[in-house]
Amino acid sequence: MKILFFNDWRLGVLKGTDTVVDVGAYVTGLITSGPHDLINQVIAHFDAFRPQFEKALTQDVGFPLSSVTLLPPLPRPINIDCMAVNYMEDGTRAEPAAINAFHKSPFAIIGPGETMVLPDIPATVFEGEAEIALVIGKRATNVPASEAMSYIFGYVNFIDGSARGVQAANQSFYQMKSRDTFAPIGPWIVTADEIADPQNLQVKLWNNGVLKQDYNTNDMAHKIPRCIEFVSSIHTLEPGDILALGTNHRGLHAFQDNDQVEMEVEGLGRLAIVVKDDLKRTWPRETRLQRQNNGLDPMAPQLSGKHAKA
Repeated sequence: MKILFFNDWRLGVLKGTDTVVDVGAYVTGLITSGPHDLINQVIAHFDAFRPQFEKALTQDVGFPLSSVTLLPPLPRPINIDCMAVNYMEDGTRAEPAAINAFHKSPFAIIGPGETMVLPDIPATVFEGEAEIALVIGKRATNVPASEAMSYIFGYVNFIDGSARGVQAANQSFYQMKSRDTFAPIGPWIVTADEIADPQNLQVKLWNNGVLKQDYNTNDMAHKIPRCIEFVSSIHTLEPGDILALGTNHRGLHAFQDNDQVEMEVEGLGRLAIVVKDDLKRTWPRETRLQRQNNGLDPMAPQLSGKHAKA
């Protein structure tokens, strides 16, 4: 099942490939403080609501997908955790990096068609990492890897925005990763039963129609059960929390003003966003891998605009 928010925060499910069915009337017995609380409670009690949603899919007419405005399917998770350096980079890493993760602010969330804003800070380059993210389905504390998959409610496309070079050496990723608008997600949550093998999915990202990232989740260094085990050993995860599982860095490249960015994890639909930079800064358009193959520093230097180095 594909679950989403649309228009004025109406809860919907996708029927087929092109119809949205409003299921708000079928969600009863909850006291919520907003759409963020609503979706978290629906996830926590999904076994009770699922039969009603399935009934709606068979009986209700719905709206054309093209006629609605999609919103972030998880507008304000309690936790957004992201795995760091969690891919073998197509076999170019001799061994996995030590398992590690970082937090993003809930205010980093944006949804389909929304805008990632590049702030006025002296970052060396802004990048966006296409990732598969899992959505937690029940409270998770100290979950052993052997039980971890049962804690997954579903999966969602996730772009991990990064402002490289703003954090001092040996400091946390906080300044780089947790900026407003730096966590686009969507277009919907796909429930776990629809994804046969999350460790064998193709992940792609296009910028202005050019394919930049194209990798498979089978290259993940620390697999999904281990990631859940690790993060839940540090803090409790709640229904509706997001755990983004990392990226293959070889296709990363500079995000710039007016870029039209699309990403798609196989089976999760396509997420499209726009990038805005009021400073109109520019960088080379090559990916890290292209630059490396040309004998250049993989990190693209800023070419023009405020904060460019002379």
